[in-house]
Amino acid sequence: MVSKQFSVAVVVSDPKKSAKWFKEKVGLSSSAEGHWVLVWPVGATTKVHLCEGKPDPGNTGVAFYVKDPYKVAEEMKAKGVKFTREVKKYEWGINGMFADPDGNEYWLIGGTGP
Repeated sequence: MVSKQFSVAVVVSDPKKSAKWFKEKVGLSSSAEGHWVLVWPVGATTKVHLCEGKPDPGNTGVAFYVKDPYKVAEEMKAKGVKFTREVKKYEWGINGMFADPDGNEYWLIGGTGP
């Protein structure tokens, strides 16, 4: 049987540096144990595995759900996070995209998740 917990791998040039960035700029928890450098929202069971390799920048498909994406985006921008798509309301919801230092893009979506 497949566990309820899982991770999503994102290739980054320096996993420990990226974990520090996610902790300081996005407010995620992190852990590093050998190859397994992970980040996740506090209390979440799903984690992002920051896997060392040659980054291929672009949309990761990874989404972080928040109550107020406009407020969270402004807080992240104040910490120097680059948004590649400003938070905006669409017919199906409110979302925006931000990039990590390697150019990987993540969704910031209004709501509690799927």
